[in-house]
Amino acid sequence: MTRNAFKMQLKPGFEAEYKKRHDEIWPELSAMLTDAGVSDYSIFLDEETLTLFAVQKLADGHTADQLPSNPVVRKWWDYMADIMEVNADHSPVCVALPEVFHAI
Repeated sequence: MTRNAFKMQLKPGFEAEYKKRHDEIWPELSAMLTDAGVSDYSIFLDEETLTLFAVQKLADGHTADQLPSNPVVRKWWDYMADIMEVNADHSPVCVALPEVFHAI
């Protein structure tokens, strides 16, 4: 199992809407994440900068790298595109974050 962390950017004024949409995450999307080997997935918000910080665990042999080609994931990206910074294909602009410290 590995940990993966990345950051994304929320547009101003959409803090409550972002939380609402994730509180109501589609069951099929949640199941897809689990099936792909993604677990313990959290997203935190820095309210001063509107930076979203995500961390997740990836199982050995995970298939998370295949999720972007799934129609449900693409539909979620379209649904979220109006409230966060996205690429031309509506995927969120993500910046990988290297781990520099971990303690158990």
